[in-house]
Amino acid sequence: MTGLWKVGRVTAVHAETPTARSLEIEIQDWPGNLAGQHLDLRLTAPDGYTATRSYSIASAGSGRIVQLAVDKLPDGEVSPYLVDEVGVGDELELRGPLGGWFVWRPEQTGPVQLIAGGSGVVPLVAMIRAHEAAGSAAKFRMLYSVRTPGDVFFAEELALLQKSAANLEITWVYTRQAPDGWPTPAGRVNRGILAQSTIPASEEPTIFVCGPTGFVESVADLLVELGHPPARVKTERFGGK
Repeated sequence: MTGLWKVGRVTAVHAETPTARSLEIEIQDWPGNLAGQHLDLRLTAPDGYTATRSYSIASAGSGRIVQLAVDKLPDGEVSPYLVDEVGVGDELELRGPLGGWFVWRPEQTGPVQLIAGGSGVVPLVAMIRAHEAAGSAAKFRMLYSVRTPGDVFFAEELALLQKSAANLEITWVYTRQAPDGWPTPAGRVNRGILAQSTIPASEEPTIFVCGPTGFVESVADLLVELGHPPARVKTERFGGK
């Protein structure tokens, strides 16, 4: 169904942050997707005007349910509708799954470093879920940069995985407001944080970086400075409205 538009029905919605929510959508002939893939979503107005945006998929594997997580952009055309108006039972036009480069497969055994900025965590959560579902022994680390504790996507799930997952380590970076008693002050991801909190180049990890364009470009440049080959630094930027 990759090239065809299909109709999906919203089966559940959940608030993720004050400006974001996740949607579970049932698609009858969904073929399943790899962790890290995305899909296109199309809205059509009564006058025939259409707006199409790409969204990363938070779920992975087989099954007819896909999960998206959308952050509302105040001047957006699509995201405000998905966050504020869509409800259970509503239908959406979807096309996918799409993409085959920014993906993690369970048969991959090498170490993996995930680096997320804000809602860029969505495809990386899909990779963590696939890693856990497969019982993979591959070393997984994630560095998650968010403005405040209230801006974390999938907060409860990630907190639980941080405590229980055998091969997963999560480092949190708060850019505007850190939790009370946090050992480091709020600030942006920099070379020192990357050097201290990510898998070193000597271990030859595959690195996935996702977030706003400026964040992704800065992090990717710093990783190369730290000795990671550019071919091992896979990036994905977002900005759809």
